[in-house]
Amino acid sequence: MRALFIGGTGIISTAISRQLLDSSCELYLINRGNRNDVLQSNVKVITADINNENDVLQKLGDLTFDVVCDFIAFVPSQLERDYRLFAGRTKQFMFISSASAYQKPLSDYKITESTPLANPYWEYSRNKIACEEYLMKMYRENGFPVTIIRPSHTYDERSVPLGVHGNKGSWQIIKRMIEGKPVIIHGDGTSLWTMTHNTDFAKAFIGLMGNIHAIGEAYQITTDETLTWNQIYKCIADALGVELKPYYVSSDFLNSVSNYDFEGSLIGDKANSVVFDNAKLKRAVPDFVPTVRFDNGIKKTIEYVLEHKECQVEDEEFDDWCDRVIMALENAKKAI
Repeated sequence: MRALFIGGTGIISTAISRQLLDSSCELYLINRGNRNDVLQSNVKVITADINNENDVLQKLGDLTFDVVCDFIAFVPSQLERDYRLFAGRTKQFMFISSASAYQKPLSDYKITESTPLANPYWEYSRNKIACEEYLMKMYRENGFPVTIIRPSHTYDERSVPLGVHGNKGSWQIIKRMIEGKPVIIHGDGTSLWTMTHNTDFAKAFIGLMGNIHAIGEAYQITTDETLTWNQIYKCIADALGVELKPYYVSSDFLNSVSNYDFEGSLIGDKANSVVFDNAKLKRAVPDFVPTVRFDNGIKKTIEYVLEHKECQVEDEEFDDWCDRVIMALENAKKAI
């Protein structure tokens, strides 16, 4: 199989690339060359900015592919560009959408691929929906061989997945845990969520590559494990070997008192209880079995983050904001 990835070094795509390179796949990447050190030497890198369409077209030459996947497209104009570049050049075009595109608020907590797509709270999700609609139009009208993939919350060894964090990532929350400070958890921590390790995601994704049943279809890829946010934060604290000190704050309140994008990431996503039904995926990829339980996967993530200083990006502004939110609510309790 000959595959081309646009991107290829992110949380999701790195795991897929690594697993593919252990097989007989001939893998090409189009990217700007910023993080190619995470990949094996036998990947064939086309160093280019995908937004420079003429340059990419020239560098592709007469190459054709069994699979092309765009991991870094977020708006329809980027897919329009991909269609111009790859129509007639690939047997399958895979697009990474998002499970956040599913209906909010949900009419049913159990999500399948037939759950309506509608998210009035998050522009990111609405753009992903528009991308899907464009690609399916190209499939219906022109036979463009599309497969749409909807990941949910996927993590790897480089970053700890959390519900509430600042603009600089999750390290400041980990630091608060280590220092014995209270950690903000949205709601009361009992809503349901799914954390998928990127190696599990990769197994399912590879099973859809070159799969004749996947053309013209959409698939969500998640683990089958469902956790509460309390369980998620407790697993992280246990991996750190510290006591979790949760401080519960409503998602609406967090959104109303911050400049962070909590309307999208919380109201339009993580504050909703979700359980994914992966029956459709397993019909297409019968041997797919997710094997990384969250409490085991997060231990390896914590080990990696603690051993790599580049993962420890401090965010004093967010830390101060957390303290001010907690103090304001404690003062409100005393005032009543």
